[in-house]
This record gives sequence, C-alpha cells and structure tokens, in this order.
Amino acid sequence: MAAIVKLSITLLLVVLLSKDVCGCDLNNITIGTIRSGNEIQGKPEWNVVVVNNCDCPMQNLFLSCNDFQTTEPVDPSIFKPSGDNTCIVNNGSSIQPKDTVKFSYAWDPPFFLRPTSVVTSC
Repeated sequence: MAAIVKLSITLLLVVLLSKDVCGCDLNNITIGTIRSGNEIQGKPEWNVVVVNNCDCPMQNLFLSCNDFQTTEPVDPSIFKPSGDNTCIVNNGSSIQPKDTVKFSYAWDPPFFLRPTSVVTSC
C-alpha cells in the first residue's frame, strides 16, 4: 500500500513539473498591428508582428481572421486563410522561441487577429 502511495505521489510530481517546464499556451503569443502610413488601392496598410514569447518552439499557429480581406497580396506561406474564420501563420511551421513572423495587409478597418490554437514543442 505504501509503495502505491509513493508511486502515485511521484507520478503526480512528474506531471506537475513537466507542465512547468513548458507552461506555454496562447497567452505566450503576442500580436501587434500598427498602421504603416501607406495606402494600397485606397486602403490603409497595416504591419503585423506575431511574437512567440515562449521558451519553446511553437507550431501550427492559427489566428482568428473573420472574413479576412486585403488589397495587398500577403505571402501565403506567412499568413493565409484556412477556413472556419481562421488563418494559419508561417504555413504551420515552427516559430522559434522569441522569434517573430511579420506581414502586411491593406484594408479598412483593420482585422482583430488573436491566437485561437497552437502546438508547443518542448
């Protein structure tokens, strides 16, 4: 009986400690959008910077992008609509710790982009 209790406590500690090692989630993604000052086909241009603030790589990052439109082409390997009002960042490839992904688009009003899902690789 004592062995089972010790084993249970040990397993619980391993699980809790492993979560602390890579406790990253959507809150570790920062998205900044600022107006560039340029206009493309009469629409203001917006510069977007997506930052991985986690100490681990993140991949398969999806952002909300309801009805995303732009008059300025965006490289689809960087940001592209993927259905269900979400867009995939960096073609799903890994974004390294403290690294950024940048793109620009032109539309009015700007789109509210927020992370909806991500996979952390620790």
